[in-house]
Amino acid sequence: MRKTLAALVLTTACAPLAEPATMASGTAAALPQPAPDLLPVTRAAGLPAGRSNAEMAADFLDLEFQMESGRRLPRLTRFEGPVTIGFTDAAPETAQADLAALVRRIRTEAGIDLRLVGASDLPQIAIAFSTRADLRQLVPTAACFVVPGVTSLAEYRARRGAAALDWSQMTFRSRAAIFLPADTSPQEMRDCLHEEVAQALGPLNDLYRLPDSVFNDDNFLSVLTGFDMLVLRIHYAPELASGMTEAEVAARLPAILARLNPAGQTGPAPVPRDTPRAWIAAVEQALGPADRAPPGRGQDDRVTAARRALALAQAQGWHDSRLGLAWFALGRALTPSDPTQAESAYVAAHAAYAQLPDGGIHAAHVAMQLAALDLGLGKFDAALAWTASARPALAAARSPALEATLLLIDAAVAEVRGETARAAALRLDSAALARYGFGAPGNAARREVEIARLAAKGQQAAGG
Repeated sequence: MRKTLAALVLTTACAPLAEPATMASGTAAALPQPAPDLLPVTRAAGLPAGRSNAEMAADFLDLEFQMESGRRLPRLTRFEGPVTIGFTDAAPETAQADLAALVRRIRTEAGIDLRLVGASDLPQIAIAFSTRADLRQLVPTAACFVVPGVTSLAEYRARRGAAALDWSQMTFRSRAAIFLPADTSPQEMRDCLHEEVAQALGPLNDLYRLPDSVFNDDNFLSVLTGFDMLVLRIHYAPELASGMTEAEVAARLPAILARLNPAGQTGPAPVPRDTPRAWIAAVEQALGPADRAPPGRGQDDRVTAARRALALAQAQGWHDSRLGLAWFALGRALTPSDPTQAESAYVAAHAAYAQLPDGGIHAAHVAMQLAALDLGLGKFDAALAWTASARPALAAARSPALEATLLLIDAAVAEVRGETARAAALRLDSAALARYGFGAPGNAARREVEIARLAAKGQQAAGG
């Protein structure tokens, strides 16, 4: 399940900016089509797995035998034999291309016999569209989600609560449905495809401690990584089978990992890294959608929750991505009321992520937030320094929304400084990226206007 805070971290892009509006039409066929030369941006291979096999085994077991709610799963379940996947509704060209690219990657990198079928067939993993409002009625915290044992939203509504739809009651997987919002951007649709297809095939849990995985509700990473592909390859290893207990799987993991990931045979043993439920609740309240907060209390509640998450992270002695996320949540919560304190929190988040070997993408997202803040404060050189610092991570991040926002910030600074030709060139470079990242042309235009307003505010603050 991809949680709705994805819209805050990825598609919203800048904390000081309002969330871009979704498309007016509620049908997938009405989604805008970005320039064809943008599509290869989404097809690059993922980051390699970078941990020891001892750590990998611990992460795999925690992903496989627990759900996001904390409920334990008694057995491993998976599809046995070839698996078919496809859309049950008319899908936009971008989603079709992204699913085809994802299937190719899973076949090549995870070794799973996943087969893409047409609309006339009924796939084992059925991908259906609905509106955000309809999906939120069923799962309020989800941007998109996967359900076992059904092929349509109507069937899910009719059978909701049935034992056949309970992952913990299953002994193997035979079919599942992925529900995506139609009224969203191509990028968010792609991100949902990556996370939900991975969960339909493999683990059902998300772990905040994983910095290099989409199996992490912080949503900084949006396409399957090398770690994720290795997890899926282990999940479908011939030594394992549906119905195995955690102890049975654990006994086979050392040999499986030695075969699949020989580079991970040396390295430190894992240490207990459980994430307390109290910290999860605090960070999710801090990053949660503003439209579901009590009237007049949302801002204060989010700041309080963010400070609680940070205090818990520091009490745990964490120096990993969870500490960075706690600082990030505090920065976002403080931005509307206290940009100066927000900037300090973001700087701390950036420092926490920058010291991690796999924190470059996270640091780039924080740098974008800092660039937006500095733009509004009239610190134009600082804003450009932050956008420049984020660029090395863009190839791995594969986030057109992030890249477009960085270009628009640079363009706004150029405009303020009278460099009109450069500003126009930067905006042109951002156009296709923005269409993919934000959706309808009006959304991209709105983002550009919001950034221009920040620049105008900054110009006033700088006395220009």
